[in-house]
Amino acid sequence: MKRREFLAAATLVPLASVLQAAPTPPAAASAGLSLPGAINRAGRQRMLSQRSAKAWLMLVDGVLPERAKSILDHSVRLFEQQLSELRNLQPNDEVRSGYLLLESEWGRYRPLMADIRADAKLVWGGSEAVLGAAQKLTVAYERTAGTPAGRLVNLSGRQRMLSQRMAKAYLFRQVGVNPEPAREMLDGAMKEFAKALDELKTAPQNTAQIKSELALVEQQWFFFQNALGLRAAGDLKKAAADVATTSERILEQMDMVVSLYEKVAG
Repeated sequence: MKRREFLAAATLVPLASVLQAAPTPPAAASAGLSLPGAINRAGRQRMLSQRSAKAWLMLVDGVLPERAKSILDHSVRLFEQQLSELRNLQPNDEVRSGYLLLESEWGRYRPLMADIRADAKLVWGGSEAVLGAAQKLTVAYERTAGTPAGRLVNLSGRQRMLSQRMAKAYLFRQVGVNPEPAREMLDGAMKEFAKALDELKTAPQNTAQIKSELALVEQQWFFFQNALGLRAAGDLKKAAADVATTSERILEQMDMVVSLYEKVAG
């Protein structure tokens, strides 16, 4: 089966299959952490803030519960691993301040992820607070690096977050939690993703491989938009499962792109 056909037909696969194919102990990973690598990891924390909320709501609402639990467990573990790695690269006060804020917000948010009886509005608020802190830290690393390639790592990394933000907003709206803010969040994230994808496709730093991977992202974006458009579907669980599935596919593809930009920046 060709890769394009595989991506189009794939079932929901936890991101662990990509990110943890060859697990690296946190101490070993952080020992040689570069600024582009820090931008990537801090940016991935943004994504995990949204992915964990998405998985939590899937679990509560009975949408692909086994997959949801796997995604949630992996998201929490990976967030803590990367937090440990980033602790060892704090070259200035802006980064140190950003790190402490992220650590603090995560400490408040994480207990909610362990309790399916938690208030969904608290999960919404907690995921937003962690996202805001992770964004500040990512920008601090990008500013410290001060290179166009570093900006591309940040921009492409934000696309990963947006893939999960769209799915989170869709699911929250579907279950009737903060429905109007969720609608606005979904519409805004879709517009931002499309605009950033256009910018990435024209980046002068793009290699042939990056161009190829971005073409696959564009393909997955088409499928994801179709899934997000099923707002009045008769089978709401199936519609939610389709959104969850396609959000994971585009996330994995975007993660490949970010890794390639990190290599260019390094």
